[in-house]
Amino acid sequence: MKSYPYFLLFFLVILLFSCKEESKIEQEIAKIPVTITVKRFDDLFANSTLEAIPSLNAEFPYLFPKVVPDSIWALKLKDTLQLQLKEEVDKTFGDFDTEKAGLESLFKHIKYYFPRYKAPKIVTLISEVQYDTRVVLTDSLLLIGLDNYLGADHFFYEGMSKYIAKGLDKQFLLSDVASAFAKKVNALSRNRTFLSRMVYHGKELYLKDLLLPNNTNAQKIGFTAEELVWAQNNEEQIWRYFIEEQLLYSTDSALDRRFLDPAPFSKFGLELDRESPGRLGRYIGWQIVRKYMDKNPEVSIVELLDMPADDIFKNSNYKPRK
Repeated sequence: MKSYPYFLLFFLVILLFSCKEESKIEQEIAKIPVTITVKRFDDLFANSTLEAIPSLNAEFPYLFPKVVPDSIWALKLKDTLQLQLKEEVDKTFGDFDTEKAGLESLFKHIKYYFPRYKAPKIVTLISEVQYDTRVVLTDSLLLIGLDNYLGADHFFYEGMSKYIAKGLDKQFLLSDVASAFAKKVNALSRNRTFLSRMVYHGKELYLKDLLLPNNTNAQKIGFTAEELVWAQNNEEQIWRYFIEEQLLYSTDSALDRRFLDPAPFSKFGLELDRESPGRLGRYIGWQIVRKYMDKNPEVSIVELLDMPADDIFKNSNYKPRK
């Protein structure tokens, strides 16, 4: 017992040193010269006329399929749904300055960890709530459908599954963009074990730890605050279930639907299922990757992304919180 104060002091010194290092990195990132360009196509189209459609087409050809005649765009300019969606987007986002600042910070962080990456041109639009493609990132272009971020309880999302609607909130916009970027640098492994797939998602979430330091853990994984607390409080039981059922090295694709894919809840086949959030396998993978990086701070994010899941797991000495 006499050594306890010394252990606490040692822990506090390590924590303080870590915080100073993180603060130093953030100061370096803030100095990175990244300027993003945001084109508000939703504004331009809403304030346009039929006569102006050709010029919009010339500037945004990827938004004007050749098979769609100008007459359709003329109707869309006056379409009640289109006008109402735009009104709700304006209420939610205003001038978009807050989101623009967040995107600029995100791309500065990306530039710090991936120096060769060039920030894309950003275009905002109304997608008529095509939530599956609410963020599209190519090599030079980022499309964001703002009508997919009006808030979980918005009347446009009535009749939609609650587990889907809860992610349609502007608090998740930066996280969605970070996920789109992660898919470009975090390759799927040929190893199709459940462990490998968990760690794949864990790498993405750890990448968000670096790229979105001001986001909450709930925002990074797409949980509500209550769902995150549930995952934290039940981490040991989740892990025990995975071990006892010998799931780690299973290649059963049904495990994706049960524990990795978006869903209203995870599927243990127990009474507690409906209390749980979906995607708990991603949460566990995140904790494994975090544990590994805590033990191996010299490993870069690029090295981590290329590392096999088995190596990460075996060298993490992961043990769930009790």
